[in-house]
Amino acid sequence: MHLMVAAALTYALGFERDLRDAPAGDRVFALIGIGAGIVGVLAVHGAPTALQGALTGIGFIGAGLVFRQEPLHTIRGLTTAAAIFAAAAIGAAAGEGRLLLATVATALALLVVEMRYIPVLRLLDGRRWTSRFRHDEWPPRPGRAAAGDPHRETDDR
Repeated sequence: MHLMVAAALTYALGFERDLRDAPAGDRVFALIGIGAGIVGVLAVHGAPTALQGALTGIGFIGAGLVFRQEPLHTIRGLTTAAAIFAAAAIGAAAGEGRLLLATVATALALLVVEMRYIPVLRLLDGRRWTSRFRHDEWPPRPGRAAAGDPHRETDDR
């Protein structure tokens, strides 16, 4: 029963990633959920360190999903990699019999990855507000450097 819940919850998360044309989708997420669910069952029945090894392995899978595109210096796949880590944790929680925790975590993960597409929650999307703030890598404006900066321009000449 716990493995079926793990598969269903992580499939739902993967289905969302499939809808958004992510590098990994419903089948990958369901398989990760089932695998983590099995490890969760094993952890409850006497192999507590198995879960640590599984989460480490999931990190390597997530790292394989992250791609850097040189012309624009953008990184793709990071959200899917993070969602895969969440799916492994959801599967492990379900495998350990913590079904309410796994269900709430799935709902929260779906809310976070769908935030940009839900009209009311679009206000919480950081990209919406980027034009109002200075980028970290931009040089300081002349005459407006930090107050404690000894090289800042001043008007006391």
